[in-house]
Amino acid sequence: MPRYLVLNRFDDEFGEYHRFVPSKEHRLAYITLEHGLPVLDTAAALETVVVDDLAFEIVLPVARRLSAALGPFDGVVGLSERDVLTAARLRAALDLPGWTPEFVGAFRDKARMKEIIGAAGLPVPRFRTLDATTTAAEVIAEFGLPVIVKPRDGAGSKGVVLARTAAVLAEALAGVPATADPGGYECEEYVAGDIFHVDGIRRGGLFHFVSASVYVNTCLDFMDGVPLGSLLLDDGGQRDRLIAFASGCLDALGLQDGPFHLEVFGRPDGELVFLEIGLRPGGAEVAFVHRDLFGIDLFGEAFRATLGLPPLTPREAFRPTGSGGWVSVPEPRPLPSRVLSRTPLAGVVPEVYAEVLPDIGAIFDGGGGYDHIGGRFRLRGTGQEAVRRAVLEVMARYELIAEPIGRAGCGTWSRVAAHGARCD
Repeated sequence: MPRYLVLNRFDDEFGEYHRFVPSKEHRLAYITLEHGLPVLDTAAALETVVVDDLAFEIVLPVARRLSAALGPFDGVVGLSERDVLTAARLRAALDLPGWTPEFVGAFRDKARMKEIIGAAGLPVPRFRTLDATTTAAEVIAEFGLPVIVKPRDGAGSKGVVLARTAAVLAEALAGVPATADPGGYECEEYVAGDIFHVDGIRRGGLFHFVSASVYVNTCLDFMDGVPLGSLLLDDGGQRDRLIAFASGCLDALGLQDGPFHLEVFGRPDGELVFLEIGLRPGGAEVAFVHRDLFGIDLFGEAFRATLGLPPLTPREAFRPTGSGGWVSVPEPRPLPSRVLSRTPLAGVVPEVYAEVLPDIGAIFDGGGGYDHIGGRFRLRGTGQEAVRRAVLEVMARYELIAEPIGRAGCGTWSRVAAHGARCD
């Protein structure tokens, strides 16, 4: 009976890995963070080990102990952006089949992925890697301003700086370490225009499932306290062009079987430019909206594709493309803060079919990512523009009132999603 080792940091339904493989045909062992323990089927597990951190240096000795006690594993899975490379390194260390660290590294290193995509003849932003000797004058001479500085192996826009002035750029460069390896930083030209994301699963070099969406605001805006939205594109030329562009990028990277979350710039003149790609399902509400609108479990399909197992659902079984989207409201600033009230919108904005709101009294400390945040909304609509209007209405109408904790000189703090923050 095949046995698989799973690295888990999820605490929602997409961490219910036992749903993805029949227990009478496969067995699972888990290395998990403590907050992810409740969603795991520990009763049927070969073994479950709780760790404080899923870093490679921590999980490797655990994986070796489990392998010695249980027998060799047939595969290793880590579905989070932060775990895909660790899982690949475990495969190499345990001599197991699957994606290698070299292959996965191209999906984690933002400089390397652009090198590969650009070499295939597809448009990418101008970029360069950085080290401690790089000066603001050199960067400005090459790219002008504004310019983006970001960690090469970053996720969720953490550490990304949009430098509009030489002073901000110099400050960002002051934090760049001496290393120029994938653990370091890169900078790239600022590309104006819309930002799209293409999500799906590949099988045999073809799309098992694919969708295309456009963001409302940006992931970088979200890190700065601005709501982030997304809406699925209607059938048509723009969607077709994005999917064709995604296919070219995936071909260049050599992804035959597996999940992807690809982000693309759309310049005002219509040119598509590669932004970045993840070897995993999209975050925020992407997987939930796709489950509800299309009947696809992106995490289940990713799990099985990673292990070389057949799809959960045949391609022809997915429901026709629907219209929908989502809104994520960030944690209320300043941090830390305690929730005093929030305004439910289900039944108020007709397109909102599900919402996840913070509990009254919940405390935010900046570590919520895209899951434990100020508000999460999922929308259905009659078309792309109807959903766009609903996304904007959610951003305008949702109000979260929070109280700063331990902040002198500031009383009740009110955050209106569309209009920033203020201390009253």
